[in-house]
Amino acid sequence: MPATPSAERDAHSYAVPSNARVTHVALDLTADFAAHVLAGHATLTIEALPSATTLVLDTRDLVIQGVTDGAGQPLHYELGPEHQILGRALKVTLPADRHLVTVSYRTSPRAAALQWLQPAQTAGGTHPYLFSQGEAILTRTWIPTQDSPGIRQTYEARIVAPAPLTVVMSAEQRTPEGTPVNGGSARAFEFRLEQPVPPYLIAIAIGELAFKAVGPRSGVYAEPSVVEKAAWEFADIEKMIDAAESIGGPYRWGRYDVLVMPPSFPFGGMENPRLTFATPTVLAGDRSLTSLIAHELAHSWSGNLVTNATWRDFWLNEGFTTYFENRIMETLYGPERAAMLRALGRRDLNEKLGELKDMPGDQVLHIDLTGRDPDDGATSVPYEKGALFLRTVEKQVGRDRFDSWLRGYFDRHAFTSLTTSQFLDDFRQYLEQDDADLETTLKVQDWLEKPGIPSNAPAVGDVFTRVDKEVARFNAGSPAASLVTAGWTTQEWQHFLETLPPGMSTRHLEDLDHAFGLSRSGNSEVLFAWLRIAVRGHYRPAMPALEHFLTSQGRRKFLTPLYRELLATDWGKEEAKRIYGMARPHYHAVATSTLDGIVPVGTGRK
Repeated sequence: MPATPSAERDAHSYAVPSNARVTHVALDLTADFAAHVLAGHATLTIEALPSATTLVLDTRDLVIQGVTDGAGQPLHYELGPEHQILGRALKVTLPADRHLVTVSYRTSPRAAALQWLQPAQTAGGTHPYLFSQGEAILTRTWIPTQDSPGIRQTYEARIVAPAPLTVVMSAEQRTPEGTPVNGGSARAFEFRLEQPVPPYLIAIAIGELAFKAVGPRSGVYAEPSVVEKAAWEFADIEKMIDAAESIGGPYRWGRYDVLVMPPSFPFGGMENPRLTFATPTVLAGDRSLTSLIAHELAHSWSGNLVTNATWRDFWLNEGFTTYFENRIMETLYGPERAAMLRALGRRDLNEKLGELKDMPGDQVLHIDLTGRDPDDGATSVPYEKGALFLRTVEKQVGRDRFDSWLRGYFDRHAFTSLTTSQFLDDFRQYLEQDDADLETTLKVQDWLEKPGIPSNAPAVGDVFTRVDKEVARFNAGSPAASLVTAGWTTQEWQHFLETLPPGMSTRHLEDLDHAFGLSRSGNSEVLFAWLRIAVRGHYRPAMPALEHFLTSQGRRKFLTPLYRELLATDWGKEEAKRIYGMARPHYHAVATSTLDGIVPVGTGRK
């Protein structure tokens, strides 16, 4: 009988999967780059109760052109009222065979999941580009399906795109070179994913792409001018897979490839199965930012294999993954680097909790997002607080016991979606076992349901001792050029910049910039940390670098704090509006949905 993993209803989906649920999606779509539209049909395989009469799907900004059964006969359907966040319910009368429903449709040019790029917005500058970003509930803007993480679906696709563009998806490539159609002016690419996934993991990208293998089951896709650099940067992918398997068990998705995205990609990475989407801002040239790849790879277990059933359970994806990422980094690069990453994560969490001091409900792991965009919950809290909770558990029970439970957790719940209450059931049965006081000792309910950081959280430790020594020397008047910085990692540079005193004079900022070339840094994390300082001190020589950084990439993690820093100053308010006005058309909807609520109405709005 079709059922969600628990009785908890997903507040962000119209679907009623307990009556009728989608189990498989077959797409046949054509990409129209002139109209910025995907058009065609989606054939849905249904499991329904004998008493069910209606299939309810999620849609948003889709033009529905017709609905038919498996024999091509029309089915009655109706669209519900528009909701700003959820879109419109598509209610279809189930066919007699209660098995197949085909929806003919086209997307809107404003589909929030899809970003259509002009050639000038790509690295090559010759061909257009399309990519999708479905998390959290944006897949419904390009596929009519039950768009809930608790309703897992297999999928297949046939995508037609203009030659010479290449189509890639988060699935097995069945025609890697494409099949010529329309007299050779276009090519059709076919895909299939046999493991069931939540709809937000159905992903597509179309562009001028090249591929380079980095291991027997891994490789890198990117635009031709980027692919060699990307393959060098991500040369350790195969080692990461081996390290992850030693912790979480076998990798169950076949291949693991990375697609380096155009600069407007709004996230650091997106863990689409078999094909991680990654921001080009991690191409630092020294492999120092590869923890992002470790994070997205870890999602192959925590998130893709075992998924949050609703978006209030998001910490089950990101908390587990952030913990798992750090374990991969420890295995490959040693405990010192892993400790540095944890310390920086703790700082980010403390900063975010400070920002949320008047919103205690947003500080909890099991967050209530009813009536809100689930993207509102995608702060550092589910990531860093969730990981800190798991490290607290590991410290209490010991790594061997914890690892045995963690591996079993992935095995027991493989290819399913869980709620927080189901996580607790597993925790009590398989980790707590006869230790009746463990849950109380760990303050589990405090971690899940209360704001702030419980008192039993592990201490950070002194992992930046040599950096702190140089910060003290600089604060005491030593010239920047005299500081001992040879061999510093990216994480040490981040710590150095983030612990410098506030309100530094222009002379001190100039000294730092001249000594270390911070305004010219090619490392996005270091440059970001420096630009925050430069804005606070109104260090004018860094302002061209700031404008270039804000207009040349669209990663929300960087954009939001920098615009906030500008808006916190008298001189920066107009600069923020001016720059946002130029950059906004090139940002993804995920980024503008956040920034539109931050940058005041003005030239920044279209």
